[in-house]
Amino acid sequence: MISFQMLPSTWPTNYQQAVACQQACQGKVRLIPLAAPPRLVAGVDVAYDKVGAALYGAVVVMSLPDLEIVEEVGAIGEQQFPYIPGLLSFREIPILIKALEQVRHRPEVILVDGQGIAHPRGLGLATHLGVLVEMPTIGCAKSRLIGTFRELGREKGSVSPLEWQGQTIGVVLRSRRNCKPLYLSPGNLITMTETLEIVKQCLGKYRLPLPLREAHLLSQRLRAEALLSQS
Repeated sequence: MISFQMLPSTWPTNYQQAVACQQACQGKVRLIPLAAPPRLVAGVDVAYDKVGAALYGAVVVMSLPDLEIVEEVGAIGEQQFPYIPGLLSFREIPILIKALEQVRHRPEVILVDGQGIAHPRGLGLATHLGVLVEMPTIGCAKSRLIGTFRELGREKGSVSPLEWQGQTIGVVLRSRRNCKPLYLSPGNLITMTETLEIVKQCLGKYRLPLPLREAHLLSQRLRAEALLSQS
């Protein structure tokens, strides 16, 4: 199992505390090359209870390059932070760490359904998680928070740099023909080039990279099973 540093005892509970926490973490972000090409990659996802406050965290570890499932892990917890745009990490990180702590096959890279550095304060969910667990992370978001890009081609694999304030903060990728693009950005301990290369390796016939799709399916299954047990 993976051992992580415990969450701070003063985990933010409001907007002001969360922004201060993000600002304190900014200096800990390092975009550096991986030590070696990854052989195991994980996708993580969180599902929300449609009525109550429960959260369902999922981790799916897959092999590269064959994309076979190596391990699936889930965890259930309670929401500790309200929904506030730009502060998703404070809702989802506690349950994701709870799930990651159960993983027996340590991935070299974690794909996250959220932003990396393509965030107003440079600290989206993927970046914040990567700083806390000290592991390489990639933000793979379905929508854009900031930045501009040129129009993409309609073909799978079309890309465009995501620019903001004169800097490249990510890349926009058409992961499937005629499908809405994905907004990729490095989280922590990985480079922009590696971010794009690894996501491309994880693509199948769906819009989402396979590790993220499998994690999403697992989180939905955990929620459905929990609801069924309560009925």
